[in-house]
Amino acid sequence: MGNPEAIDDGIAQVRNEAMPEVQQIQGCVGLSMLVDRTTGLSITTSAWESVEAMHASGDQVTPVRERVAQLMGGSPRVEEWEIVHLHRDHRSADGACVRVTWAQVAWTDVDRLIDVYKLTALPALEELPGFCSASLFVDRATGRSVSSVTFDSVDAMRRGSEAQTEIRARTIQETHAELLDVQEFELALAHLRVPELV
Repeated sequence: MGNPEAIDDGIAQVRNEAMPEVQQIQGCVGLSMLVDRTTGLSITTSAWESVEAMHASGDQVTPVRERVAQLMGGSPRVEEWEIVHLHRDHRSADGACVRVTWAQVAWTDVDRLIDVYKLTALPALEELPGFCSASLFVDRATGRSVSSVTFDSVDAMRRGSEAQTEIRARTIQETHAELLDVQEFELALAHLRVPELV
């Protein structure tokens, strides 16, 4: 969480300095950045070939992360996630935005959540107007999950809001999950080389 007035400076810092530096680290498979210009909240995600590569990069990534956070007037909070599903209908372009949903299930129900997402939620999401891509991340130890759905534009995302609410409600019900939060972001940077995961 940072200063909303520093969002553009933060995007430029990540695009021009942080991203090239991080992408040179062994095992890095890309970086993305989501921003909320109203609240100042931003999420910068680095993706890695393996958990070993991610942990090995820590000493190099930490100062990069801290410089960006300082510029944006905030302090970084670091979370680690397993990418369990990633599907792209097409690549995002300027103007794309993302709706992010955080949920909690019992750690014993994580595999069920993944199955319901792949078999039920994702096919329904693909039918929404302007659907671009979707991904699901989990923390198996805690049962927490985060799903991101990217749309071509704010208008497309808003047109599909009611349908996505219904999809989300069915998924929560079928997996006995607790809905933690839903937020909308501008997709500021998308340079992930993560392959399609099915």
